[in-house]
Amino acid sequence: MLQSEIKSSFVELGNFLRQFSSENYTKNTSVLYNDLYFEPMANLIELSQSHNGWFTPENVTFSLKSWADALTESNLNTWLEPYSFVEKEKNIGLILAGNIPLVGFHDLLSVLISGHKALVKTSSNDQHLLKFLVQYLITLDQRFSEKITFVEGKLEGFDAVIATGSNNTARYFEYYLSSKPNIIRKNRNSVAILTGNESHEDLVLLGEDILRYFGLGCRNVSKLFVPKNYNFDAFFQAIFEYQDIVKYEKYANNYDYNKAVYLMSNYKLLDNGFLTLREDVSYSSPISSVFYEFYEDVAALKNRLQTEHEQIQCIVSNGLTENSVGFGQTQQPKLWDYADNVDTLAFLTKI
Repeated sequence: MLQSEIKSSFVELGNFLRQFSSENYTKNTSVLYNDLYFEPMANLIELSQSHNGWFTPENVTFSLKSWADALTESNLNTWLEPYSFVEKEKNIGLILAGNIPLVGFHDLLSVLISGHKALVKTSSNDQHLLKFLVQYLITLDQRFSEKITFVEGKLEGFDAVIATGSNNTARYFEYYLSSKPNIIRKNRNSVAILTGNESHEDLVLLGEDILRYFGLGCRNVSKLFVPKNYNFDAFFQAIFEYQDIVKYEKYANNYDYNKAVYLMSNYKLLDNGFLTLREDVSYSSPISSVFYEFYEDVAALKNRLQTEHEQIQCIVSNGLTENSVGFGQTQQPKLWDYADNVDTLAFLTKI
């Protein structure tokens, strides 16, 4: 397949997904193969939480909207423009995570758009959505069936591999996959730097960065850096509009459990009934909890974050650091915002 043909298919996929960009699905009669796929997609969204308790219809819809926004001809052209592609089809193994809906879709897109074949091993936590979208692509162009293979058992026969997992699984990946060109991703977390001058709207949007997908993504903010003697009242007032998150049983169970553990350990907590804040130097906080740390000098903090960049996915601030992400934007990455800041397309074009 020509890259232009692959690109056109993904643009059409974006048109299909755009119908599910709000809770009230809007059928567009001009979308190809809607008679076959519209109702099954709507049903799959509603069933997703039965497949994975964290995949609520709201969060699945948010993910689909993000991808619909990304898969436009303009975005794809902007993304692809800096690269030179050579026709040398390779088998690329993909070991995908499953922490948030369609978290592995970018890797699949990158492999296909760079002219390779994908051998895909999905996470047990996110098997259904990606396979459904692949089936839609195959209906658009049957040749995709020769370019995408889902692997149930051991991943074999690959020329290169992109694997995403935890720090523990990364050690396994590095041991078994090191003989092939690879990208191996580990645990990362995102942070926000506050100055005390943020607007109410900034802090409301920060709540989105913290709580979207229940905080399960590496792009979710799990740590706040705040100036000495920072008053958290404005923060808690702003994020109170997310209070309904505690109505989800799995989140509520984590909130109750983690709060109980903290209290039994005599940690000093700030708590608003659905989110706890705890002073801690670590980056990775449990679900329903955010760590915070005081700073006195922005320059020193920036140096520290640069030194520890391999632990950090995003830095949210009002432009305090290079490549800062704006408030409320962490879960709406562009196609060129690569996981772990490793350029996947550059890797795939050099294999």
